[in-house]
Amino acid sequence: MPGSHGSLTKAGKVKMQTPKIDRTGVNAQRKKPPRMRFRELYLERVVKGRFGGQKDSLGAKRSQFSR
Repeated sequence: MPGSHGSLTKAGKVKMQTPKIDRTGVNAQRKKPPRMRFRELYLERVVKGRFGGQKDSLGAKRSQFSR
């Protein structure tokens, strides 16, 4: 069969042998879809007039001075 790279009987062999590792640390929580994330940022920035990112970031500190 020309154009075939390896037999289909061996497909997924390595993935099935790899142990499943639980998510930890930063990756432990699943991210929200972009539409939900951007909506929350819009509400924080435009409607509430606050900085939409992390509270102690450099951007948040800069935004306090520009008001």
